Amino acid sequence: MTVHHHHHGHDHDHAHGHDHHHHHHAAGNIRTAFFLNLGFTVVEIVGGFLTNSTAILADAAHDLGDCFALGQAWYFERLSGKQGNERYTYGYKRFSIFGALISTLLLVVSSLFILTRAVPRILEPTRPDAGGMVFLAIAGVAVNGIAMLRLSRERGVNTRVVALHLLEDVLGWVAVLVVSVVMLFVDLPVLDPILAVLITLYILANVVRNLKSMLPIFLQAVPDDVSLDTIVHEIEGMPRVRAVHHAHIWSLDGEHNVFTAHLELDCQPSPEEYAAAKDAIRGIVQRHGLYHSTVELEFPGEVCRNVLPPR
Repeated sequence: MTVHHHHHGHDHDHAHGHDHHHHHHAAGNIRTAFFLNLGFTVVEIVGGFLTNSTAILADAAHDLGDCFALGQAWYFERLSGKQGNERYTYGYKRFSIFGALISTLLLVVSSLFILTRAVPRILEPTRPDAGGMVFLAIAGVAVNGIAMLRLSRERGVNTRVVALHLLEDVLGWVAVLVVSVVMLFVDLPVLDPILAVLITLYILANVVRNLKSMLPIFLQAVPDDVSLDTIVHEIEGMPRVRAVHHAHIWSLDGEHNVFTAHLELDCQPSPEEYAAAKDAIRGIVQRHGLYHSTVELEFPGEVCRNVLPPR
């Protein structure tokens, strides 16, 4: 006997209209930031080669990564709300994690490219065009600052992450501005590749952090904010439950958690006890904020069907 629960909160329908409008608005702002960033990234890449500056190319790599992050956030934000179908029965929630993984890998590739250009220049500095760098850096601070202000009015995790990305971009450009102004007055061309390496190491540190948060989701680890032991303990405290086995919790996308378990009952339940057990499980599932649960009840003497018969 198997019990399924989808827990979406009680006032889901009431909130849905407002939520949909908000969702649409957030997607619109992410789209604006995406096109602003994309246009500017092209300018940066061209400017980086023209001014012969690896620091600007490093910033361009960072912005390209953000562009992709924005693009996939915009696309997968829309996609992840889609209902499940015959192929993707859990819906499209996990696609947002997949998009984040692609962005992360793109950053690794672009960062390695920058390092291959910047490191030789530390050893043999070539002179970048400091005046051109100052001009690009001022534009960089302005464009990313405007995009950040637009997004700062939004709520929502995805949007907050994007706003943080843009803040990093602003700081990166401030660093380029400072270095290029110094190089206008002091002949220190080695500052440019040193800054490029620092920006790239910062990007790679973020990459490592992102991977550490994503991989447990792909590997179906129990999420950090849920205790499987606590939930099992609560279920084992229910009347008529002798033991719990095959208990699993994993996350679809870092926010929506799924729970499955088999419960061994110590007697054949009456219809009232059966209904009470289902209600108790529903209470536990809702209290722990689980998005979906499937629980199987096993009666005394029943062999768990996941145990293979002896050969």
